[in-house]
Amino acid sequence: QAHAKVWHLYNDHFRPAQRGKVSIALSSHWIKPQRMTEKNIKECQKSLDFVLGWFAKPIFIDGDYPESMRSNLSSLLPEFSEAEKKYIRGTADFFALSFGATLSFQLLDSHMKFQQLESISLRQLLYWINSEYNNPQIFIVENSWFVSGTTKKDDAKYIYYLKKFIMETLKAIQYDGVNVFGYTVWSLLDGFEWHRGYSIRRGLFYVDFQSHDKKLMPKSSVLFYQKLIEKNGFPPLPENQPIEGVFPCGFAWGIVDNYIQVDTTPSQFLDSSVYVWDVHQTKQLIKVDGVYASKRKRHCVDFAAIRLQISLLQEMHVTHFHFSLRWSFILPLGNLSLINHTLVHYYQCFVSELLRVNITPVVALWQPMIENQELPVSLAKYGAWENTETVQAFVEYARFCFTSLGDYVKFWITMNEPSVKNLTYTAGHNLLKAHAKVWHLYDKEFRRSQKGRISIALQADWVEPACPFSRNDQEVADRILEFDIGWLAEPIFGNGDYPEVMRAWLHRINGVDLYNFHLPYFSEDEKELIQGSFDFFAFSHYTTTLVGSEKEDAVKYDHYLEVQMISDITWLHSPSRAAVVPWGLRKLLKWVKSKYGDVPIYVMANGIDDDQNMVHDKLRVYYIQNYINEALKAYTLDGVNLQGYFVYSFNDKTAPKYGLYSYIANQYEPKPSLKHYREIIGNNGFPGPETPELLCPEEVALCPECHFFRTRKSLLAFISFIFVAFIVTIVFITYYSKRVERRYK
Repeated sequence: QAHAKVWHLYNDHFRPAQRGKVSIALSSHWIKPQRMTEKNIKECQKSLDFVLGWFAKPIFIDGDYPESMRSNLSSLLPEFSEAEKKYIRGTADFFALSFGATLSFQLLDSHMKFQQLESISLRQLLYWINSEYNNPQIFIVENSWFVSGTTKKDDAKYIYYLKKFIMETLKAIQYDGVNVFGYTVWSLLDGFEWHRGYSIRRGLFYVDFQSHDKKLMPKSSVLFYQKLIEKNGFPPLPENQPIEGVFPCGFAWGIVDNYIQVDTTPSQFLDSSVYVWDVHQTKQLIKVDGVYASKRKRHCVDFAAIRLQISLLQEMHVTHFHFSLRWSFILPLGNLSLINHTLVHYYQCFVSELLRVNITPVVALWQPMIENQELPVSLAKYGAWENTETVQAFVEYARFCFTSLGDYVKFWITMNEPSVKNLTYTAGHNLLKAHAKVWHLYDKEFRRSQKGRISIALQADWVEPACPFSRNDQEVADRILEFDIGWLAEPIFGNGDYPEVMRAWLHRINGVDLYNFHLPYFSEDEKELIQGSFDFFAFSHYTTTLVGSEKEDAVKYDHYLEVQMISDITWLHSPSRAAVVPWGLRKLLKWVKSKYGDVPIYVMANGIDDDQNMVHDKLRVYYIQNYINEALKAYTLDGVNLQGYFVYSFNDKTAPKYGLYSYIANQYEPKPSLKHYREIIGNNGFPGPETPELLCPEEVALCPECHFFRTRKSLLAFISFIFVAFIVTIVFITYYSKRVERRYK
């Protein structure tokens, strides 16, 4: 009633001269149902009625309280007379909304939630207000969230809350038709937060409450909000727009399967037993005891599982297929005393069949798995990569693989995605030496005859400073890149030793007696061995992470590296909460080039998980489209020597939720993203009307059958000798026969 009287006062006596507007600012939350049932949806409506509708409905609708309040509170709720209803109704020139400033989490009375879930979706609240109160003009007069009281100038978390709220406001305007005409951030500076005291902060300016003069300092959020106002929102950035163009001739379009499906079940044709068909009674085959047919050699056609996998790969139109061998299965004891010849023969058949259909096999010798790191038990039991004996065992294993498979495989990976998160410094040290020794083994003993290439494939997600205006956050991002990627990359692709950033940081933290991390040193001979042990730079890339220097969330804070992991809540995320950030791939490719020069680069795995209930596979289609386009930008605009791109993964059976083929009820079904990837492969990128035609020479098809002859050169020489001798003998016989005939004539 007081509000209505003031509104009428202004409307009758001041508006004609002052021409202003008057309203009431109402606070609200947003609520969503625990489950999508009619009862829960009604409870959500009731929650909003009790908090926002209590004041909004009398003013914006009919002058009376919401019906849900009337039915629940009965006589406790006062009655308006008809005259009062008429007087109150319409006493607002716009809808003034406060969201997040006062009714943020833990401040709303739990009874007002009616057992439903509180949410920070401003867009949905704006849409509800628009629908509930007849499309009013809305002015957001207070909006923010809170961050920890320990946060100082680099308030990245606050920035991303602000970004989310303003983006949702823009979406409500553009997509939902909500009439929002103003937005106000709460608040200008840090202050006393009622019952929370000084434990949280909301201001754009930092206040040092401990100082005598309460010194003010602008936070990173000030710069963010300032630039946002200058741009009047989020205009499309030129660098984020898709480009047209194609990749070079011979570009490797691949697919990844961590481990191929191995089924060595004997074929019926390998059974040497003799059977009689009982056509009169049982209608079954009856084995004849003691009678056996001659055994024959095992052939590739005996492995039915191979034919299916090859046919699925052919449907994708890929040029390369990347998978890892199972060291622990091939050499169960970790040495050559016991060899799984059946499995080796299966691998030989598989790669030869790939070559037959013009798909290049890309084979990794080792990829870590949860169980025993995919090492033979005898090695895993005695220290794994901590033990130097594993290094020599890996070299002997590699020699066996090169000998057994090298005639088919021309594209080798020593180690695929060694996880630095699970490596000790000693293990990483030995792993690098093992890689280098295997590279030199191939280079000296196998390269000339097999003519292949070999390198290591690292796991490399991009790391971005959470506050783009903060020097401290940039230093943190640089440090994490060196620890995550440079640790294994710098010795191989750089100077033969670990990054200086790592050594300096470990020296610093070891000096405070809280930690004792020893980063081993390489001898000069080891540096020479490791440096340059590559033919290309291969990495897997899935997402981008934001890092900050300010400690905000203890759960996501790494005390060892003094880094705060932060999420941009406006980014697209997969069901497993992996962020979809295509531009991170381009930045990573540029970073590799800037650090290690014009090295040939392969993106060996790039993919996202999905919700298996989603029929249209839209997220993966978007992911593949945009990540490949960013790779094209790196190639065409940044001059990165990119030579291949592989999607992760082949199918859901071996990598659930990541596959381009779903696997349900023993059946493989292509997802829409497979068709989309196939179209990109067919176009070799994203050609446009002005893209010049790329004329690529036809590649000579490989000859897997030639392996039979290459491995039997002595036999071929002997047969050739016999053949020549036979021809010469025939010639001599013919010649002398004719001479004898002429003599008798």
